[in-house]
Amino acid sequence: FNDYIESVTIPGTLGSFQILKDHAPLISSFEVGVIKVKKNSADSFYTTSGGTVEVNQNQILVLADSIEKISDIDVDRAEQARKRAEERLRKKMDADIDEARAKSALNRALNRLNAVKMYSGN
Repeated sequence: FNDYIESVTIPGTLGSFQILKDHAPLISSFEVGVIKVKKNSADSFYTTSGGTVEVNQNQILVLADSIEKISDIDVDRAEQARKRAEERLRKKMDADIDEARAKSALNRALNRLNAVKMYSGN
């Protein structure tokens, strides 16, 4: 995303925060959640897997493993990912299952599904 915007709201590690024009320089981490971008008085929503945001001289740099526009989310695929993660967690006694990784996958899948429910009309 490379454009002029009015604001961006980030799901910060310690709570959501908004970045506006002339924001003070900042480097912060953020969690799995939804990023809201306001441009021309219209909101766009993106799911994210978490990452780092840097603000400097009216430029915002977002570094994340994944960012997906909510309107582009494949609900069937997200539901399949949720089911796979839940199944892995049920089998966590299996030595081949990485529980932390399965929990993270479940969190990302639920974030995508919840975001579609909450913001698909926007």
